[in-house]
This record gives sequence, C-alpha cells and structure tokens, in this order.
Amino acid sequence: MKNIHSIIFKSIGIILFSFIVSSCSDAFLELPPESNLTDGDFYQNDAQIQSATATLYNLVWFDYNDKASYNLGDFRGGSTFDAWSDRDNVEFKTTPDTPDNGVAWRSFYNVVGQANTTMYNIINNSGPEVTERMKEIAIGECRFMRALAYEHLVMNWGAIPIIENNLDLLDNPLSVRRNTITSVWEFITRDYLAAAEALPETSLEPGRLNRWAAEGMLARTYLTRAGVESTGGMRVQDHLDKAKMYAKNVIEMSGASLLPNYGDLFNFPYDNNSESLFSLQWAFASGEWGSNNSVTAYLTPFAELGNGDGWGGAKGATFWILSLYEGFEMIDENTLEGRTLDSRLHATFMMPGAYYPDLPYNNENGDIVKGFRVPDPQADLGNTEFAHIKKYVVGRLGATQATSQHYSHDTYMLRLAEMYLIYAEAEMGNNTSTSDGLAVEYFNIVHSRATGQTLTEELTAQILFEERAKEFAGEARMWYDLVRLHYYNPDLAYQIVSTQDRGLYSIQPDNPLDPTSWTIQKISWDNNRNFSASSGNFQLPLPANEVSSAPNLLEEPEDYQFN
Repeated sequence: MKNIHSIIFKSIGIILFSFIVSSCSDAFLELPPESNLTDGDFYQNDAQIQSATATLYNLVWFDYNDKASYNLGDFRGGSTFDAWSDRDNVEFKTTPDTPDNGVAWRSFYNVVGQANTTMYNIINNSGPEVTERMKEIAIGECRFMRALAYEHLVMNWGAIPIIENNLDLLDNPLSVRRNTITSVWEFITRDYLAAAEALPETSLEPGRLNRWAAEGMLARTYLTRAGVESTGGMRVQDHLDKAKMYAKNVIEMSGASLLPNYGDLFNFPYDNNSESLFSLQWAFASGEWGSNNSVTAYLTPFAELGNGDGWGGAKGATFWILSLYEGFEMIDENTLEGRTLDSRLHATFMMPGAYYPDLPYNNENGDIVKGFRVPDPQADLGNTEFAHIKKYVVGRLGATQATSQHYSHDTYMLRLAEMYLIYAEAEMGNNTSTSDGLAVEYFNIVHSRATGQTLTEELTAQILFEERAKEFAGEARMWYDLVRLHYYNPDLAYQIVSTQDRGLYSIQPDNPLDPTSWTIQKISWDNNRNFSASSGNFQLPLPANEVSSAPNLLEEPEDYQFN
C-alpha cells in the first residue's frame, strides 16, 4: 500500500478553498468567490476522497510548523530559547504584532477551513462510486484535524470563534464572534469522539489516522478539560477517569510500543515508527513549497550539519531545563555541574564534545561523512555558549534527500509515551502524589527507558511535571503543559514561569574529546534571566490584523449553540 507521501502532490491541485494559501493574506476570514467552493469533477471515487484529505496532514500545518511551533511550544514553555531573536515569546512580551502570533493563528484556521470545506464536499459532492465507509473515514480525518487545530487555538488565545461551516460566513463574514473556552473544549471533545468512531483501528496507509490516535487525543482532552471545568482548583473527577480510560485503551489495545532507545525517535529516518500515534507527514520535494518540513533549517546549529542551511546556532536548552536532568547539581547559585544517565539529554540537546556516530556532516574536504562531534568552544567560562538543539536535526543528508529548508521527516504530534504519563497524572488527580501501582508502573516504563532506573518511592506531581518536561523538550509541548496547569492552578503556573532561568550561560566539558561531565555557568553580565507571567500576559493577545479585519473579536465571548 502506497505511503501517504505519494499522494500529497496530487492533492495540491484540488484544494477548493483558499485557506491553504492564506499566509499571503492578513485575515483568516478572507473568503474566495462562491464559485470556487465546489468542483463536480472531483470526489468521484475512494482514491480521490483520500487525495482530498491528504493535504490535512501537511500543507495546512506548514506555517505553524515552520517557526511558530517552537516559538509557542518551547520558547514560551521555557524548555528552549533563542539568545538574540524571537525574544517576545522567550520573555513573555508577545504583542498583537509579534509575527508568529499571527502566523500561528492563521495556520490553525487554515486547518479548520480546509477540514470544513473537505467535509462539505465529501457530503455534498461525492459520486456514486465513493463507498460509505470511505466517506466515514475521511470525515473522521477532517474532524480529528479540526479538533487538533481548535485545541491549539483555545490553549493559546482562550475564547476563539468556532467555525463549523465556512459557507455560513459568506453572507456576513464579519459577524463572527468568539465562543467561550468551555464551549470550545466541548466542541473539541465531540470532534474527537466522532473521529474515534469513524476511523479504522488500523491505518489505511502508513501515517494515516486511526482510532487510537483519536482516543489518544481524547485522553489528552479529558485531562485538560478536568482543569478547564475545575471548581476551586479541584479538577473534575469524571474527566480524569475518562482520561485514564482512553490512555489505557491506547496503551493496551493499539499495538503501539515504545522504541527501546529514546534517541532512535529522532534518528533519520524515523517516520511512522511504533511509538508514533500521530505525526504531521512531510515530503521532500525541492520544487514543492508547503508539503516540505522546513523547521530543521532553523534548528540545525552548524552549517556543516545543514543542507544549505543550518541557522540555529543561537537556539538551545534553557538553563532551567538543563537543571532538571538528574546528575547535574548546583554547586553554587550560578553554577551547574555534573553528568546524567538520562539519555534524553543527548538526544535532545548537543553538549560540547558530545559525539553522534550516525549524524552525517560535511567535513573539511567537502565530503559527507558520519560521526559528528559537537565543537568545544575552547573558551573560558564566562563566554556565551549553548546546549544546541539536537531533536529534529538530521544532519547533512545530501541533495537527493534534502535541500535548504526542504526535509521529509515527520513532526510528532502525539506519542505513546504521553499516554503512560497522562494515565499517571489522571490517577494522581487532585492529590499531590500517588502510590497507585499501575500509575507508578506506567511512569517507570517511560522513565526507565531514558535513565535505566525506576522510581521506587511515591510519584509526586513535581516529579511527573519535570518528567514530561524532559520527555517532550523540543517537541513544542512544554507550553501546553503550563496552560493545562493554568486552567486549575494559575498561581502555580505563574510561579513556574517566573522561576525558570532563561538567561545566557556557558558550558565547558571536562574533556572536549571524551567528556564525562560539564560545568554550566550563568553569564555574569546577563541580568535578563527570569520573566514574570500573570493574568495580563499569560494568554496570547489576539493578532492585530485579525482584530482589524473582524472587530467583533473584541466582543465578549458567547456560548456556542450546538446542533
């Protein structure tokens, strides 16, 4: 059975709504002529239905993935930072005009618009050769993608407009109003529930959605909703129970399994492996912009690792995230020192002197060879250095596999490891710790893969929070963990942000050719290390261009009227 990548380009020509190219436009509400909304020559058989939904796996997510993903998910979350650029999100000073604020908003509504329009055409324009089962599956894909887009929208901007049918906006596009946060989460839940019922248990093609991806998202959704609908800081027990149920279903029934070696999750090629429940599907094609993965260009720290790019030299781990790895100890208020058995550090961040035997690079003779050692700055402590980003950095692949900003490796949106940790958190519930046997067992499955050790004492909320931070650092998840916490305990979320050290530091290995430990020291002249979060700046501001185009976005949100 052909891979989903093979039908991506065929689908580009049959997009019936202009949302996928709306990055050229300022307003997510800008609509095409009504005559462009339908095409009677398409949707005539099952293959065309599959082509119609293929674009939902990459094109409509491109602008988000390009730079906004790490700006929001990691920079705001505090797991990574850029020393000189994109400081609005690092410093919690995001404004209505911050570029990736508007880019992300429009990208998510691109997904919504394309999902809505594809569903409309499947329901109204499918030919007699299209089977009912294929219609069900395709609509399930659309509802899953729409739910995922709304999940990102509501967690970043709070109350946002629910657009279920873009045709309704044709007569009065500026009448759109924001809907309440609880309404949006109810809408998300209904979409994921419908997707879980419609999608097959086994993917039709590698990378296609299946039931277990939807149930995994339901586990995440109910865990979050437990806080959204909390009372006095107490999460809703029924939602916690459902989060446990769906997480356990996926763990026990999906057939998915953790990769034995954490680092293999990010060794090229790793697409659609046994641990991936859902990934954005990218295709390498040097002439096709939008179906390619471009984010690698901005993360790769050294030109010799790039493919005509490699612009991530100022991006890296925050001092805060490095302090979480067991084995590193604060020897004074400014200095972190040690080593860790946690394999996630090596797989996520490049420490000076670290060696990556499978990472190809361009050597001094211009040849592509494998075996890259991270350069040692060979400088005294006090000079700026970084623990550069390693995740999603695949190295110099050569022109037949990658060119500048064109990569094919996929972007994780949901991994099995999250199911184990969701179960543990949902079991802990409104307590600050748990000794529940299954919760601890599930936690240890994730923890022991990375460290070779198991937790023998009770599992605490802090241990679990920090485990998630290390497991998903660099995967654009940290910010959403903080948002989920903020729903029921905003003061704790503000406290975590304000105590995260996001300042400059230097790193010195004990041996640059075979390091066994590192000394990480805060840069003395950098006083810009900690940033305050509050009710005034935690949520992203509505993008200026969108408010200008649709002033009703500033009106008080209203409950959504469900059919």
